[in-house]
Amino acid sequence: VQLQASGGGLVQAGGSLRLSCAASGSSFSINVMGWYRQPPGKQRELVARIFGVGSTNYLNSVKGRFTISRDNAKNTVYLQMNSLKPEDTAVYYCSVQVTKDGARYDYWGQGTLVTVSS
Repeated sequence: VQLQASGGGLVQAGGSLRLSCAASGSSFSINVMGWYRQPPGKQRELVARIFGVGSTNYLNSVKGRFTISRDNAKNTVYLQMNSLKPEDTAVYYCSVQVTKDGARYDYWGQGTLVTVSS
């Protein structure tokens, strides 16, 4: 399973960005799709995740500003980020958990940099 993330960039505080991550490969089903981020000098943290039935979890600091969604037909997860703040600056990684040949596996995308200027 390969993940291709896109959509990062530089934006001013208060602006918006939309991240996308497409999963490709064969013979797998996706269970959970999510976005993590790693701010400069800090540990990676979960930003949001979405389960197959559509339920979601969010990091408290992004609730009400970020929205995660998925397109199951395209094996793609999105992260709409609004009202961005400088503290949202980080490398954002997509992650999926899949079931393949009866076993579960976790995969990570290559990371996309989001920089929010004040």
